[in-house]
Amino acid sequence: MSETAHGHAEVPHGSRRGYLIGFLLSVVLTAVPFWLVMTGVIGDAATVAAIIIALAVVQILVHTVCFLHVNSQSEGGWTLLAYAFAAVIVLIVIAGSLWIMYHLNTNMMPMTSMDGPS
Repeated sequence: MSETAHGHAEVPHGSRRGYLIGFLLSVVLTAVPFWLVMTGVIGDAATVAAIIIALAVVQILVHTVCFLHVNSQSEGGWTLLAYAFAAVIVLIVIAGSLWIMYHLNTNMMPMTSMDGPS
């Protein structure tokens, strides 16, 4: 049987080296935030949260490139375009949700006592 009968002729498969690099990067990108939180080496919670978010974004990119093989060459660049579109939609949903929650919190009426307005 030829390779085209199985549909593998155009699909680039990763090498053992690529998978190993992706795995090691994933382990490091998981262990560093865990270490930051468990040791408390950085006292500022906002800084730790920013570092964890940045490392999470890097880990998403590592998984996308090393394991999902999304790049500009696969399927004529359409997979990369679809991935970018999905990322924009996710960012819009997250930003919109945070915006709504912030405004709900700031625009709430102050609570008065339980026996009615005074």
